[in-house]
Amino acid sequence: MGQQFDQLQQQHIEFIGQQQMFFVATAASDGRVNMSPKGADSLRVIDANKIAWMNLTGSGNESAAHVLKQSRMTIMWCAFDGAPLILRSYGQAQVLHRADSLWPDYIKLFPASAGARQIFILDIDLVQASCGMSVPLYDYVEQRAALNNWAEKIGDEGIQRYWLKKNQRSLDGFDSEIKQRAAISYSE
Repeated sequence: MGQQFDQLQQQHIEFIGQQQMFFVATAASDGRVNMSPKGADSLRVIDANKIAWMNLTGSGNESAAHVLKQSRMTIMWCAFDGAPLILRSYGQAQVLHRADSLWPDYIKLFPASAGARQIFILDIDLVQASCGMSVPLYDYVEQRAALNNWAEKIGDEGIQRYWLKKNQRSLDGFDSEIKQRAAISYSE
């Protein structure tokens, strides 16, 4: 049976700290719903009602485009070992880009990453914990290094070119504002 809370409880924060991956879901008022798995050392619990996560460069930029249209976001964790648990945090998110005034305050919370694209701040208004008894058990091996290796290899200018080519619009054509707000120094 699921339980609901208006903020993260201490046991939730401890559970989140032990997880190696999480899932982020966003949607505009129309178009496709997006759910993405996230890993690396890219999530911080700021307090019981606030989470920050660093979004690394990827093939799409759905979360940024969706949050600009509709700020709702859900972050979910599943226990793949130990006691079963599914934990969801619901709330309103904002997206920070490199040129935004709050970027320096939040980027310092994370290890340096050549592929850091945005930071999302989720203001939590509901937390739900449910059993997760049907989630399979898995053994964690390690985080993949491929994305970071790729980002380091192409460098900051290469990342900026990639953003301009692949990350300006969502699948449904919504603007991600990366061109305007990411402090892109590369010119096409």
